[in-house]
Amino acid sequence: MPWKNCLPPRRKIDSGIPAGLPAKKEGPPLASDRKQSFLHGAALLAAATAIVKVIGALYKIPLGNIIGDAGFGYFNTAYDIYSVLLMISTAGLPVAMSRMIAESASLGNYGQIRRTYQTAQYIFLGLGAAGTILMTCFSRQLAGFMNSPNSWAAIAALGPAAILMCQTSAFRGFFQGQGNMRPTSFSEVLEALCKLVVGLGLAYLIMATRKDTALAAGGAILGVTTGSLVATIFMYRAYRIARREQPLTGGPVFSYGSTAKKLLAIAIPITVGSAGLQIITLIDAKVVMSQLIGPAGFTQAEADSLKGIYNFAQTIFNLPCAFIPPITISVLPAITGQLTLRNFRAARNLEESAARVTGLVTMPCAIGLAVMAQPVMALLRGYEGDTLVTAGNLLAVLGLCVVFNSVVLLTNAIMQAHGYVYLPVMNMFLGGIIKVIVNYILVSNPEINIQGAPVGTLCCYLSITILNIFAMRKVIHKAPSIPKNLLKPFLAALVMGIVAFGSWKLTAMVTSSRLLQCALPILLAGVVYVLLAVRMQVITYADCMLLPKGEKIAQLLHIRKKQG
Repeated sequence: MPWKNCLPPRRKIDSGIPAGLPAKKEGPPLASDRKQSFLHGAALLAAATAIVKVIGALYKIPLGNIIGDAGFGYFNTAYDIYSVLLMISTAGLPVAMSRMIAESASLGNYGQIRRTYQTAQYIFLGLGAAGTILMTCFSRQLAGFMNSPNSWAAIAALGPAAILMCQTSAFRGFFQGQGNMRPTSFSEVLEALCKLVVGLGLAYLIMATRKDTALAAGGAILGVTTGSLVATIFMYRAYRIARREQPLTGGPVFSYGSTAKKLLAIAIPITVGSAGLQIITLIDAKVVMSQLIGPAGFTQAEADSLKGIYNFAQTIFNLPCAFIPPITISVLPAITGQLTLRNFRAARNLEESAARVTGLVTMPCAIGLAVMAQPVMALLRGYEGDTLVTAGNLLAVLGLCVVFNSVVLLTNAIMQAHGYVYLPVMNMFLGGIIKVIVNYILVSNPEINIQGAPVGTLCCYLSITILNIFAMRKVIHKAPSIPKNLLKPFLAALVMGIVAFGSWKLTAMVTSSRLLQCALPILLAGVVYVLLAVRMQVITYADCMLLPKGEKIAQLLHIRKKQG
């Protein structure tokens, strides 16, 4: 039965051992077991993310060509509102669930695992229902608030996804807290496939029959709602089977009230920080549109098109950033488990492994996007002239944001695992405020206009990164060294970026093919980066040993074990 592959292994409980303690002959999870589980989980989620992002590219790139820049702007306006409601509903609770379930799993307390899930499910249900009612019943009012009145259809079509994603988040938190990333991975791929087929199909059909951009954006985003429904059904079935497979014994079970109190104590600060930043981002999107239409002197149609170009650049920016949540989702329960068992050195090793993997992935993406922004935008959207220059500038600055955004996500997860949930909240609020101020000043300048928006984003993530690193050094004993573990991938990526930029300029001199101007430099730069990463040993032998087939990977990359 295929569902069996989604289930965590049974844990044997010795009946002669007091309830709440792991079986003596099994003992607590070893540090190497926790590390293995973390990177296996991260690898599985990263593989699923890669598939989802390929599907997402097949969805959003043609979608921009079907509904145009203005329609793409309507689509993303709906997403901006949805993201705020989703953050309020799901930012803190899955983290709290994952942390509490990881603690219970470390002690073999399956009764409390079930109680934590049930309590969170009720909270999710209420929050999701409120979000769905708001988006479906007040879609026109929300569109007016965002200075994008034609976005109403997309907002209404996305409304039901709020309650569906809340339920899916509860199921994912249940599995992730036990280190089982398979159901989450499979559900994400299913969700993306449904979005692709239904969303593109409806957008094309509406544009072909009605020629209505606003309705086509609504049809496109209805694919997201359909995908959320399919993912919820999948996760529900996986949960039902997993629950039957779990032992019924183990440990004291706290009341619903006590469990809810602990859940909310962890979740609320995280939610306030994440949702607060999303609310600031939503306000920022409104400010950007207001400044374009007002002081910058653009018409509504021109502002809609500029926002659509910026939203497309954000779509490309989000591709590499999406590979970091799999790392943070996997590392948080792994670190929590080590801290619960007081294995502090193992926890620090996990944190630094996560930093090295983060740098390995994000550095080449950041520098690559920065130097190849114009040919990428020319290839994917067919921009030319002044529009291409604007689009290239937007993507180049957002490319630099990739590194800082990734470090923010990682350092947030590390501090949350150590129990410092308020510090990331404060830092993210400060960063968000900086973003709004920078954008308010720059976007109002007619010469800068929409090109000021990514500068605000860069200032936001850079400031949060600095604040988080200083905060970790203050509150965590022997805090992980994040900058040190990012240095080697940065140097390798810097050389790669020089090669990419030079080869693009040379290719452009001999051919006008946009495909070749993109593909050849990227291919050459990719080879250079891999060779440099191997030569500089960006990841260590110990990191390789934590991966599936680690010995073969280390052998392939010529990474040897250090002696002594």
